[in-house]
Amino acid sequence: MARPRWSKSARAIHRVTRRPGRFPHASAGMLIWLMFVWVLLWGDLTPGNFLGGLLVALLVTTVAPFPATPFDGRFRPIGVAHLILRFLWDILVSSFQQGKFILTGGQPQAAIIRIHLRSHSDVYLAMISGMTALVPGSVVVEAHRVTGTLYVHVFDTRLAGGIEGVHRTVMDLEERVLRAFASHDELVDAGFVPGATSRAGRLPTPYAPATGKPIEAAVATSEEIARAQEAKREERHERTQRIAGNVLQAEVDE
Repeated sequence: MARPRWSKSARAIHRVTRRPGRFPHASAGMLIWLMFVWVLLWGDLTPGNFLGGLLVALLVTTVAPFPATPFDGRFRPIGVAHLILRFLWDILVSSFQQGKFILTGGQPQAAIIRIHLRSHSDVYLAMISGMTALVPGSVVVEAHRVTGTLYVHVFDTRLAGGIEGVHRTVMDLEERVLRAFASHDELVDAGFVPGATSRAGRLPTPYAPATGKPIEAAVATSEEIARAQEAKREERHERTQRIAGNVLQAEVDE
């Protein structure tokens, strides 16, 4: 008896509803990538290394499977090429600056800078963290996935253009990553006009928030502003009364 052919929607439903306990747990692409990394670590293209890499990949993905990460992006060749070329240029420039700084014997002005990203995806957070850490002179010491915040340690802030320069560099890197892989909705949510390069521009504020914070949090109503101003006036009045009372008590004591 011939096996009935499944429709495209039926195959999609089957893929998402099948049991997670299947073997192997990882996809074929992930297994091939891990096997390739294993062979590169050994540095010898032999059948034994390929077989050993495959067995190690199966073992790692079975004992400690990677968590599923939702990703709804797209691949833009122009954006990817721009991202790679600019990344290689940043590595070259930073390496030259670090070498010159070490040879001249200068005193570094290190700092840890907090940067709030515009995107909300773990995929982009991991990519931006890894690419930032690969550039000489900067290390990501902590990353908060819930808030999308990076804490970047900079070897010398003067070489990076100050704190504002570091912040601008990471935010520009995020824009290149998003324009290379993010979907249309993700670009709009981050405040960018969809396109493969920064020439597409940004959305006008206050529609586009400066960071990844919700847009509602950046816009206050007139009533909220009036209440905040009234609270400040009351706090200032209480502080004045308290200071005056302390002065009067000091005069009585004298």
